[in-house]
Amino acid sequence: MSGDEIVAIRRPSRAKEIAKRFFGHENAILGFVLAGIIGAMAGITGRKSLGATNMMNILLQSSMRGVSSIGQAFVIFTAGIDLSVEGVVLMSAILGATLMTKVPFFSIVSHPWPFFVGVPIMLLMGTAWGVVNGSLVSRVGIPPLIATLGIWQITNGLGFYLCKGATITQQPDALLFLGSGRIAGVYVPVIIFIVVVVISYFALNHTTYGRAIYAVGGNPTSAWLSGINVRNTIFSVYAVSGFLTSLAGVIATARNMSASMLTLQGLLLDTIASVVIGGVSLAGGKGNVIGVVIGVMIIGVINNAMTILGASPAMIGIAKGTIIITAVVIDYWRKRGR
Repeated sequence: MSGDEIVAIRRPSRAKEIAKRFFGHENAILGFVLAGIIGAMAGITGRKSLGATNMMNILLQSSMRGVSSIGQAFVIFTAGIDLSVEGVVLMSAILGATLMTKVPFFSIVSHPWPFFVGVPIMLLMGTAWGVVNGSLVSRVGIPPLIATLGIWQITNGLGFYLCKGATITQQPDALLFLGSGRIAGVYVPVIIFIVVVVISYFALNHTTYGRAIYAVGGNPTSAWLSGINVRNTIFSVYAVSGFLTSLAGVIATARNMSASMLTLQGLLLDTIASVVIGGVSLAGGKGNVIGVVIGVMIIGVINNAMTILGASPAMIGIAKGTIIITAVVIDYWRKRGR
């Protein structure tokens, strides 16, 4: 057999191997699912969802949900869950709005504080609630479901107390840049989301901290025996989630130039849906940030299309719930097939 014939035989097998690796990759499949959903929604909405303005709106809305979803992913990587995100984002947004508002009735200080003071306080508030969650779960030993559910109700109640059920408006003009400003033609919220994704990807894939997170989620006993401080790792991911959730609250407040009890309503369901659709196992130790980003975009496209179609909140909730259950069932089948 000649050399040319050998090369001719090897080429198809190599191409087949590359194709197998590509299509066998979890994120590749998710990418095709996203493309399929975009196409389907374009057909259902009469191509309205494909407009440039609408696609930019999807990116902007997804950036807020995406930032918090990355934080949720950190927690779920360790086999935990953070149900407090809706309360934390509400509390952070309303606290910041009451500090920066020019309306005396809603202000909790003697005069409006500048945004460069109010925003860090919002971030510190969210991180503080994350620290409380982490302490309850890793130190006290309360199950994540119970601990974070309780914090959700506490923060939700505190948020209502601060805003008195009303919308807090008249925020400082400089804050608008964080919600609608552009850098090199790209909206600031989208840039913030990209930065969060890049940092998270590096931390999870190229640091000992990231390896510790996956190890704790995969098998906490083995992780402890290998020298990983399991309690500190679990504690830290809830702090990360709290910080990123409050960052989403900053973006939402800047986008709307206001805060109310409706700020990022439905965030909890969106973050969990984005994470499980993105291939992150609820059992912990499995998944990646890129998958979560694709999951965020899938939820964003579905939300947008259903809004264009005039679907009721009930129908949107049913659709998201169905998607979550389907994703969890698929994850369960994958584990059984190992």
